[in-house]
Amino acid sequence: MDDLIKYAPALFDGFMENVKLSLMCGVLSLVLGTILVSMRVSPTPVLRAAGTVYVNVVRNTPLTLVLAFSALGLSDTLGLAFSDKPSSNSFWLVVLGLSIYTAAFVCEALRSGINTVPLGQAEAARAIGLTFLQSLRLIILPQAFRAVIAPLGSVMIAMIKNTTVAIAGGYLAESAFVMKDTFDDTGVSIPIFLGLVLAFMAVTLPVGFLTGWLARRLAVAR
Repeated sequence: MDDLIKYAPALFDGFMENVKLSLMCGVLSLVLGTILVSMRVSPTPVLRAAGTVYVNVVRNTPLTLVLAFSALGLSDTLGLAFSDKPSSNSFWLVVLGLSIYTAAFVCEALRSGINTVPLGQAEAARAIGLTFLQSLRLIILPQAFRAVIAPLGSVMIAMIKNTTVAIAGGYLAESAFVMKDTFDDTGVSIPIFLGLVLAFMAVTLPVGFLTGWLARRLAVAR
């Protein structure tokens, strides 16, 4: 028990790093996913093809490989650096890799929402002179987001849990890495493991309940 108390601050700090990763990746993946879905439904064939290739390649690539590519390919080989401080640079590389990965799933969730918007609304938008981007921004995407709040919540929950593999991107401050070090030093595993499980549930369960409530509250009447 003394060992658990001793390492509790380190475990808490590691968990908060996961929370920080989740917040940054959540925002960036929503932005990138919206751009991707705009490409996938674009009337321009090149943009549609580029969006399709991106989604199919990234969605079928293991996350650990995406994070390893961010650390080894982008950083070590191509020299991409966000900061002179190694820990900060690793943090942003993981944010980039996880956001790129999650954006593919956000894109597909939004595309399913776009498919629920009646075709007549897009045709009416063109008839009154709106451009593709205007109709997408003013008419289609607002309804698409409302239609897929619950699926987007599931994507965000998966993304929060995926932050535990940040070690693959060279980030050694998140909870899974700290937990492993604590196991090695104390030999105590089950209480620490259960504690982190409860900590993640304290984050993911409210996200699920909130998105479920919003989905019912903001459902589009057809």
